[in-house]
Amino acid sequence: MSMLKKTLAALALGSALFTAGQAMAADYKIDKEGQHAFIEFRIKHLGYSWLYGRFNDFDGSFTFDEKNPSADKVKVTINTNSVDTNHAERDKHLRSGDFLNVSKNPTATFESTEVKANGDSADITGNLTLNGVTKPVTIKAKLIGQGDDPWGGYRAGFEGSATLKLKDFGIKMDLGPASQEVELLLSVEGIRQQADT
Repeated sequence: MSMLKKTLAALALGSALFTAGQAMAADYKIDKEGQHAFIEFRIKHLGYSWLYGRFNDFDGSFTFDEKNPSADKVKVTINTNSVDTNHAERDKHLRSGDFLNVSKNPTATFESTEVKANGDSADITGNLTLNGVTKPVTIKAKLIGQGDDPWGGYRAGFEGSATLKLKDFGIKMDLGPASQEVELLLSVEGIRQQADT
């Protein structure tokens, strides 16, 4: 009887440890409804200043596992028509065939293929499809924080950045030598999703 009790106790402990380990891996949905996520960009104007803009409509999800970050995944879809630089005529031009060509390419997507973590930072490499062109891009990401929220949920937030060459994505409009690249600036807060039971 004593041996049976020890065996059952060992099985219970093993199960508890396995469950705790699994709890670290979770799916998160980007909190776009609460306006706690932003996809912004900036590009130099004539080399004299920065022009800033953003995409107002996007959605996505990610997995986050502190114990096994290499298994993490990120997927984001952007409505390119939602580009916003706070200037109607400029935004109209950005939606045209000179830039985002939104009539033919209404969405841009990013899907990760590899995550390499170093403490609270990570290089997230994936395929970015923009203007109908797919290229590998690496996002330099950093964990900002995580924890319970006041509504009974759990959240994790990250910031990241990446630099894109316009011509790599079929954007042929020449804005001058100082404006060949655009910087993406990302701030993402995700809400942990309940596991299916």
